Amino acid sequence: MRIVGFDDGPFERTHRGDVLVVGAIYRGGEFLDGMVATSVRRDGRNATDRLISCLTASRYLPQLHCAMLDGIAFGGFNVVDINRLWRETGLPVLVVVRHAPDLDSVRRAIARLPGATRRLGLIDAAGAIEPRRGLFVQRAGLTGEEADALLALTCTRSKIPEPLRAAHIIAGAIVTGEGGRRA
Repeated sequence: MRIVGFDDGPFERTHRGDVLVVGAIYRGGEFLDGMVATSVRRDGRNATDRLISCLTASRYLPQLHCAMLDGIAFGGFNVVDINRLWRETGLPVLVVVRHAPDLDSVRRAIARLPGATRRLGLIDAAGAIEPRRGLFVQRAGLTGEEADALLALTCTRSKIPEPLRAAHIIAGAIVTGEGGRRA
């Protein structure tokens, strides 16, 4: 089973412009088979389009079984429409975070951005944030039991699924010259 895990690269608080997003493609939780990359606008509205384009243009798409995201937004608050990502790529989507987010703080921060209603609507449409196997997830196109099975398959070296851990390390290394900070 091949799974792609996406994470964004680090960026300065003052950065305006594009932010790197890396997708690490894993066979199960053991073998890195490939990579894809794209960029999204810092606090923009193009994350869903960019991920769809990245995946549909990739030779890996026919081999993939799931897309994992490290959080529902990249580049700050560029929120991914996980239901649209699932529909347009055919890949179930599993959003994974280590800790339950403070949704009140997220809502206050997003309220200051253009398109706040749309962004908050995408977060709400992604469904409840569920505790699963010591992590917190949102999902599109897969059941809770299937999410548990994916986490069991991919969490081989740490609490975080390997595709997400690798994407985090790789994106960090590309942007800063060194990767490996906590995923």
